[in-house]
Amino acid sequence: MDWKEKFELVKRNTEEILTEEDLIKFLKDGEKINHYIGFEISGKPHLGHGLVCMSKVKDFIDAGINCSIFLADWHSWINDKLGGDMKIIQEVGVPFFKEALIAAYKCVGGNPKDLKFVLGSKLYHHNDSYWETVIDVSKNTTLGRIERSTTIMGRKEGEAIDFAKLIYPPMQVADIFTQGVNLAHAGNDQRKAQVIARDVALKLKNPLKDVKGNSIKPVAVHGHLILGLQKPSVWPVPKENMQEVWGQMKMSKSIPSSAVYITDSEEDIRKKIKDAFCPEGDVYFNPLIDWAKYIVFINEKSFLEVKRPEKFGGDKTYKSFEELKKDFSGKNLHPMDLKDAMADKLVEILKPARKHFSNPKIKKLKEEMDKILITR
Repeated sequence: MDWKEKFELVKRNTEEILTEEDLIKFLKDGEKINHYIGFEISGKPHLGHGLVCMSKVKDFIDAGINCSIFLADWHSWINDKLGGDMKIIQEVGVPFFKEALIAAYKCVGGNPKDLKFVLGSKLYHHNDSYWETVIDVSKNTTLGRIERSTTIMGRKEGEAIDFAKLIYPPMQVADIFTQGVNLAHAGNDQRKAQVIARDVALKLKNPLKDVKGNSIKPVAVHGHLILGLQKPSVWPVPKENMQEVWGQMKMSKSIPSSAVYITDSEEDIRKKIKDAFCPEGDVYFNPLIDWAKYIVFINEKSFLEVKRPEKFGGDKTYKSFEELKKDFSGKNLHPMDLKDAMADKLVEILKPARKHFSNPKIKKLKEEMDKILITR
């Protein structure tokens, strides 16, 4: 695989690369590329965490990039996940979340042996260099910018928060430099932290270095945030408010009916898809069209089978997203037929996850997590 092929593999199904020029230089120079993506330990991973993020991890691994998954237990504690109980986060949340991501990686055709997990508390333990970097990042960032960056925690800008949450963004940036990460990967909602990392990169006492010993900025790859299944509060969505409403309507664990989880049963999947918002002919703000693009049609081998009576057009196999989009926008594919097809496809894609969680030890972790979530 030459640098151009690797670049296209890294870029596909992403929203943004900061910057493409930096990434191309890494690839051309034969730079060792170290990737990371971090996850809060916040309950059950949904398809955004699982299939969207982990399909990109597989692309990176296939491109020869050294990948790691950061299990952010301290960040989860700071952001009050699982009740802000560090014991529950570490003893139940971390092992469960790890197994869920392994299951998701199997669903996108990956080999779990490829995955490297890093636990936040282990990285920080007796690590003076890490805490020095947290301070160094903070000294090169303004308070105003940190306050604006708290949106990476799912907080609203200007929201009243405890002081610990202001430490969260510098810690997230320090995670990158302490691990020697030169390709930081996250959802588009984490952009503010990644931009800070690039802005302070050349000012730090211990900067990232390339193979020639030059200080460099980390490349940031931002992935797509898939829509939740619920109907927006305002419909139709005004074009000038599209981006804002999209951010509000992204898939969220706080709205269970809006999300399909990696651990969902076949029955749960079918019910959620059946009840999903899916306006006829609309391909711009439609969760199932969005999911088709970023969950189903992720590579050249992807396809979606629609099964319907002959009087409604008969069975059809879509081999590209553009073909599906054209038919749906032209009202040649009915929402109910799309729902049935997507439900069948998701049930098929998530089959390895259901098998993974049938293991008695792993199943027990899920049951423990389910009990905790019921009480939260």
